[in-house]
This record gives sequence, C-alpha cells and structure tokens, in this order.
Amino acid sequence: MRKDLGDFQTPLELVELVLEVLNDSGQNWGRVLEPTCGSGNFIEGILRSGYMPDEILGFDIQESYIQECQRLKKLDTNNVVNVRREDFFQLNLRELDWKSGGDLLVIGNPPWVTNSELGSLGSDNSPRKHNLKGLKGLDALTGSSNFDIAEAIIIKLLRDLERENPTVAMLVKTSVARNILEYASQQGLPIESCSIYRIDAKKWFNASADACLFCVKLGQDRFNYSAKVYDSLENAQVETTIGVVNGKMVANLQAYENSRMIDGKCQFNWRQGLKHDLSKVMELSRTEGDLYNGFGVRATIEDNFVYPLLKSSDLSNGGSPRFSVIVTQKKIGEDTLYLEHSAPKLWEYLTQYKDLFDNRKSSIYRGKPPFSIFGVGEYSFAMYKVAISGMYKTPRFRVLGPLDGKPVMLDDTCYFIPCESAEQACLLGSLLNSTISMDFINSTTFWDSKRPVTKKLLQRIDIRALLEAVDKERLLESANQCLIELGVPAIDEQSNLEKLVFGDQMQSKIPFQQ
Repeated sequence: MRKDLGDFQTPLELVELVLEVLNDSGQNWGRVLEPTCGSGNFIEGILRSGYMPDEILGFDIQESYIQECQRLKKLDTNNVVNVRREDFFQLNLRELDWKSGGDLLVIGNPPWVTNSELGSLGSDNSPRKHNLKGLKGLDALTGSSNFDIAEAIIIKLLRDLERENPTVAMLVKTSVARNILEYASQQGLPIESCSIYRIDAKKWFNASADACLFCVKLGQDRFNYSAKVYDSLENAQVETTIGVVNGKMVANLQAYENSRMIDGKCQFNWRQGLKHDLSKVMELSRTEGDLYNGFGVRATIEDNFVYPLLKSSDLSNGGSPRFSVIVTQKKIGEDTLYLEHSAPKLWEYLTQYKDLFDNRKSSIYRGKPPFSIFGVGEYSFAMYKVAISGMYKTPRFRVLGPLDGKPVMLDDTCYFIPCESAEQACLLGSLLNSTISMDFINSTTFWDSKRPVTKKLLQRIDIRALLEAVDKERLLESANQCLIELGVPAIDEQSNLEKLVFGDQMQSKIPFQQ
C-alpha cells in the first residue's frame, strides 16, 4: 500500500453493500470494468455474489496487486476475469479488447489523493500535466486547478465511454462527486441519472474525509444534472437533492427555490481579513496591561500600530477579541521603511524576527517590502463591519463596532463588508441574518468543505433583492436592537431604509485610522 497512490483497499463487507445498492436498480450488466482494481476485492465480491457478467476487466499500475489478484482464478469458474497491469491514464478506453457487447458497469475505488499531493511526493501516478477543466487566468494557476486523481479518472471514463452509456459507480470523496456533476453540466455530458450514497470513511478506511458511493448513468440525449443524496448504503433515506442551477452547484434544490430571488450579484465587495502567516510575532495577548507575543516575549511597541483582532473562532462563537494584531501597512505593497523612523520601537521589535519573516513560505511575500502583510486596505480600518467566519458550519453574521476607539481587525479566514455607519452595519447584518438569506446560504453551501463559506458565495447575495424580499418592520426591529447593543440611537420608522443600507457605496474612501 503506497501513500502516493491514495491507496485505500475496499473491505469485502463494504463491497457487498455497494453491490446490493447496484442490484436494487434491477439492471444487468454484461461487462464490468474496474480501472484501478488494487487487490481485487470488488472483482471478488462480484464473483461471490452469484451474479455473473460475461466479462470482467481489471487494471492496476502496481505489479504486486496484479499478482495478488491471481487468487481470483479459484473463484473464476467461468473464466470471465482478465486482470492486467496498465497505466490507466495511458489507456484508450474506446479500444478495449472486449469479447462481448453487453451493458457496461464501471466500478471501483480510485485513489483519494490530489494531483498536487502526487507532485509533492514525486509520484508518476498521475494524468498528463494539463489544464484538466480548461480553467482560465488565476484559476488555472492557483488552487482551482488542483483536483483529485479520482476526479481525473472519472472524467476520462465519462469522456471515453460516453457512447457506451455506462453506469459508473465509484467510492470517492463527496467533493469529487459534486465536481464531476458540475463538470458534466459545463461540458453537456449526457447524464441520465445520478445518486450519492454517504459512507463512513472513518469506519471503512480510517480516513478523515466525507465520502460516498457515487453512481452515474449516462444515456444518449439525457441531460439531468441533479443527484439524490442518501444518508447511507444500508438504510438509504433521501437527505436532499443537489444539482446544477444556471451553472452553479446547489446543495438543496428545494430550499434554493425558496430563496433563489436573491441569487445574483452583491452590491458590496466582500473583503477578507488580514494575512500575515506569522501569528507568534504579529498576534499579541495582553497580561496586566503589557503585550506579549506567542514566544512569551514582551512587545514594547507604539500603540497606534496595534489593533484588536477577532479570529475566526471568536467571530463564530460571539466572543470578544482575545488578541491584538500588529498592522504594518495601510495597503498592500506599501513601503514599510518609514516605520524605522516613525515607529522605532516597532521597527526594532520586527527586526528581531526578520529571519522568520523572510522564511514565510507563501509566494505572495516574495519581492514585497519588509514585514509585509496581505488582506489590508483602507477598508480594513472601517469602524463598523459586518463579518462572517468562512470555517464554521453554522452561518452567523456579526456586526462589529470599534473597541477602545479602534476598528476591530479580522483574520484571513473571515469575510466582511466595511460600513460607513453603525446604521448601515446593523441593517446589513439584520438582512444577512434573515430567514431568506440563511435559506440561500444553506441551500448553496456544502458544509463538508474545508472552508464552507467563501467570498464567491457571498458575492452572489443580491442585497437589493434581499431588502425587497424581507419584512421591513421586522428588519427595522432587528437593526434597532443591534444599534442599542452598540450604544447608538435607533433608526426612525420614517427613515429611508434603502438609503441607509446602500449609503454612498464608496467603501474605498474610509480613512486610515492612526
């Protein structure tokens, strides 16, 4: 078993459960293909099941597994199994040497590893390096171009075998299943039906991943890009139905219908919090009035470069800032050399850790001024903000006001709208926490993702449409309660709510507080 192959061999008990689900469909397959057969447990399960196809083809890149599959000969009384060593990505699936022409089932458990992980391990078990999905611009250069090898395998299967109208049943991460469905929609692949059955990856593979049995049936001139999601293989109950709507993946089609009127383009630009990649130096805690860094060293620096910081966990659970953060720049790329004269104590403090700053791994700091940070701009210094953590499964927007006369900063796992006034912040916060807004977020968010809430999602919330859809009386009541908590006078009932919400929309003009 090799880590670089994302190698999780499927227990026979799980194979039996998968085959039971497939048998429930009532379809008979004359041919079975397992593109990454490993030790052959899926093939063994089929041979023991009593259902005998005319042919079973199995491929694997590891010779040791091909040898292990020799045991299958004792079970292959009808001589239907052909297992051989092949590099799947070099195969032409359109020219496989089938001896019969029955319906085709493709089954298996492809590698649970990404192409970037393979690259870091120096593995050659990967598809030819190319832009798999035809991504453009930054997406092709950054994380958006990273993909699971299982994703590449299934895409190749669907492309190469499209004319065969196969059923493809694979054990994969649920994120892979969603990506495949979205890709099929973008490419117009003829999907007749699709379903997802959740499995307990911890139980079966001791893996910390949200995983499933992903079943896809291709059919000529069929274009169904939705999938029923079942809670398990054993007692399958439909949890929800996911699907692609207007090119975007939706987590709950029924809930989405109740809130789709606000799916558009946000009138505000959502911002991300500060990124510095050096928390032990840049984030400070206060003890008896003195500031200390993560090394336990007292930090004696000019106060006007230190701001209260809300980390993602604090933001999500409603807590107060536990830390302060050093802010060295007013905007990205600004020269920091002025700090040597305008903030000599800070300069001396930062210089002590110059080697740590220079050794930050992210390429965004390359060629930038000393002690640079990212996610900073005039918007960072807005006294009022509406913010949300990107990391937690319970969405909650919080209105933030100044603390001790300073704006509260956020870390880079948080997103926020900078506001011109407390009234604007409280109205926006109340709108975003409304039932319609929550329905939209929950219907479009996949909570098993590493970062469920993203800027891309938030930029889809049409605030103007949301304002039109909510109950104005309830909105005003909620906003005024928020204002009371901030110690700001309530909004008059006769006020123009639209004007208060949208203000001048000149967020870039918020002054730098120093």
